[in-house]
Amino acid sequence: MKRILILSALCVLLFSCSTTRVLEDGQYKLEGNEVTIIDDPLFNTSEVSNYIRQNESSGGILGFNPLLYVYNWSRKDGLFHKIGTAPIVYDEASVGTSITNITNRLHYLGYYNCKVDSITVRGYKTIKVNYLVTLGERYKIEDIQFEVPEYEPFAADFQADTATVTSLLKGNWLSEQLLEGETVRSASRMRNLGYYSLSKNNYSFEADTLGGHTLLKYKVNEFERSQTSASALPLNKYTIGKVSISLPKDLKFRESVLKGLNTVKPGDVYSESAVAATYSRLSAIKVFSGVSVEMTQADSSTVDCSINLSRSPVQGFKVNLEGSSNSSGLMGISPQVSYFHKNFFHGGEWLNLGFNGDFQFKLDDDTKAIEYGISAGMSFPRFLGLPYRLFRRSTVPRTEINLAFNHQNRPEYTRNLVSVKYGYSGITKHNVSYQLFPLQVNFVKLYGLDAAFSKTLSNNPYMRYSYQDHLDAGVGALLYYNSSTEIVPTGDYYFHRLSMDVSGNVLSLFKKFMSVNSDGSYCIGGSPFAQYVRAEYSVGRTWRADESNAIATRFLIGAGYAYGNSSALPFEKQFYAGGASSMRGWQARALGPGFSAGDDAFIIPSQTGDIKLEMSLEYRFKLFWKLEGALFTDVGNVWNLKYENTAEGRLGAFRLNDFYNSLAADWGTGLRVNLNFILLRVDFGMKVLDPSRDEGSRVIGPRGWLKGANNAFHFGIGYPF
Repeated sequence: MKRILILSALCVLLFSCSTTRVLEDGQYKLEGNEVTIIDDPLFNTSEVSNYIRQNESSGGILGFNPLLYVYNWSRKDGLFHKIGTAPIVYDEASVGTSITNITNRLHYLGYYNCKVDSITVRGYKTIKVNYLVTLGERYKIEDIQFEVPEYEPFAADFQADTATVTSLLKGNWLSEQLLEGETVRSASRMRNLGYYSLSKNNYSFEADTLGGHTLLKYKVNEFERSQTSASALPLNKYTIGKVSISLPKDLKFRESVLKGLNTVKPGDVYSESAVAATYSRLSAIKVFSGVSVEMTQADSSTVDCSINLSRSPVQGFKVNLEGSSNSSGLMGISPQVSYFHKNFFHGGEWLNLGFNGDFQFKLDDDTKAIEYGISAGMSFPRFLGLPYRLFRRSTVPRTEINLAFNHQNRPEYTRNLVSVKYGYSGITKHNVSYQLFPLQVNFVKLYGLDAAFSKTLSNNPYMRYSYQDHLDAGVGALLYYNSSTEIVPTGDYYFHRLSMDVSGNVLSLFKKFMSVNSDGSYCIGGSPFAQYVRAEYSVGRTWRADESNAIATRFLIGAGYAYGNSSALPFEKQFYAGGASSMRGWQARALGPGFSAGDDAFIIPSQTGDIKLEMSLEYRFKLFWKLEGALFTDVGNVWNLKYENTAEGRLGAFRLNDFYNSLAADWGTGLRVNLNFILLRVDFGMKVLDPSRDEGSRVIGPRGWLKGANNAFHFGIGYPF
């Protein structure tokens, strides 16, 4: 009862101040805007509401912004004014501007003789504005008459275009928006056919609505709208004349690569798409800070191309760091450092050398786990073995060759992993990044097994198959799309990520040439080969209410299935939960599978599973200066598909009809330092629902959040999703 009274008192203190307290006499806080469409209730008001000059300052999620109250804790400029959000003071002149903006927008959308009025509703120092809109008349295009130059080949090319792909059709509602879109589309299409001098300004329209019949005259002129017929020039097809490429003298770059990436070739018919493709291809290799592709008219049928390149730094380092700790004293640090060179062989080849580690330890005893890895990758700006001329689009697949070594030293065992990957990466025309590896090989060697751990493996065939020497050879793919290209996104964005691995199927065709071990598995060089399929998909979206408030969500699902020559997924391919970017109430690998508690076979947690399901929700808000806050909650777990028919095996099993009973949940708060080019993050997560506890005590209340191992502290770089 005492805790409830304290919380209630804090709430009263926080929100006792009015959000209008700092307003001067005669000032009103703009409480809100509303748009009412009188003659069409189905009209989407967002088409015009974005053109209102002055918007309310709620700024928060669901119309609530606690920072408005914080601002009013002081009447003078000071700390609370810097932390809080100031109310928007109603400006009557802005209403008139908004009416003009809405009227102009409706005209652009094709609503004529529209009427826009406003009424205000006053409260105590507050005002709400309601914009009353009568849309007016619309006209449907009933006939289209074309007037274009009749000489060839222009007339034939234009007729072929408008007969198949035009966006302007009979039955369309007449609007400036429609006509503007058609001029941009048609001009671009014709420039791709060689008509270099044509622009959207060569197009004009006349609409005749008299007599109840709407006739649209569609004209293409040999002069621009701002000119007269005296300035007319024939709309000729152009071909490419001279092509020159210049770059800084101190930048060594192979001419053959530049010519291969350039799609503007002497003698070709001019194409705007080819110019754009050249710009995109040269920009994509990231060696040049500036790429300029300039076209200059040489005569009435020829244009010259000048490509100018400026250099950017070609070497650098990238650093990432994650850390975590909980009340049991277990600490974890995961650093990543990489060196990159973007022009290693003077042809846009990317060299990447990396180091990553995962160090877990306790300060009060000798418990520790050390994992580190080194990697080397080379990326070539071409599809090795195929000429550039086969790739005419704005992107060219890159060839990737990666080598890596990983060493893991845990109290239970020591493990080495050597991996080799060969494949291709690139971006599709829909900005989807992809990686395709037709060859990826991992060789895993375990040794130094602890006697107790070795005994556990001998009594648990499922674990034994996961923790053994093996060869993993197969194919893999990754597809990724992010609507934002910013390092630290500042607006709404969403992403999709899908990865897949299939291993062992090709090797299984050669079983008759292999030896068989005591478990009945086929082996290469004394090690069984892994055979499985694995997929993981995640989707996330962030809605930003304003510069200070946002809600971010993520959903992740993954599953792997071992078959054929394997009874279980290799350990490195299994899923885990917990950590700085997962279930933040737990440390990495400390949750699941299912109802299972921590496995006694591991001194440091190593809980994994064949299936993973996770959902996260986070409210992000600006505090002051570069500081941001966050409130978050995570729900999820991992489970096993295959399991031994024992009490422990059943606890970790995935069952479609009741898996939700074993979901874990946490909540927490975070602090971030947003430096624009990098974001430093600290999160403190607390368990709310722990499926590993006895059935009657799985829900953890406020009294337990700070006790025992019911919380975890995480440090990271960048948003968790």
